[in-house]
Amino acid sequence: MVPRAGLTPDRLTEAAADLADEIGFENVTLAALAKRFGVKDASLYSHVRNLQDLRTRVALLAGGELIDRIAVAVAGRAGKDALAAFAGAYRAYALERPGRYAATQIRIDQSLIAGTPALRRTTEITYGMLRAYGLAEPDLTDAVRLLRATFHGYCALESAGGFGAPRDVQQSWDRAVDALHVALTHWPHEEMPDD
Repeated sequence: MVPRAGLTPDRLTEAAADLADEIGFENVTLAALAKRFGVKDASLYSHVRNLQDLRTRVALLAGGELIDRIAVAVAGRAGKDALAAFAGAYRAYALERPGRYAATQIRIDQSLIAGTPALRRTTEITYGMLRAYGLAEPDLTDAVRLLRATFHGYCALESAGGFGAPRDVQQSWDRAVDALHVALTHWPHEEMPDD
């Protein structure tokens, strides 16, 4: 099959990410993407293996964009300032780029992302911020899971209009970040068993 002029894996991935922001990540299909380019579905198979491959590419693109934003936000900061900057950049991306953000939440085969620069950078920045709280493994993994669950849960509820109380959503977010800072500062370190 001869590749269609102008179509590349990167161009298709970017277009699929844009489409995800417009119609929702779960609604991105090869047919919808082909329609955007005015080509038949079969034309895309020279550039992406299948829908799962395309979704994985969008997830990796979005993950890289998200960590780039976070890196800029946390640069030169530590402790609570870094946590607040990290949280703010995460939330802004989730609300501004809903389809891309949804892509970052899918499960990806670890062998596909193990050596990617975005994953290394995500680990370095996130763990670096948490080490400032004096955390080490296994507490680092537990703290990352707490942050991700809190940030994702809040963003998912906010984007769905799930906060109906009159309290300002930003004020609640700020208090949640304050509470996370307290939790990280007073982290209950896991007792290691004696040998």
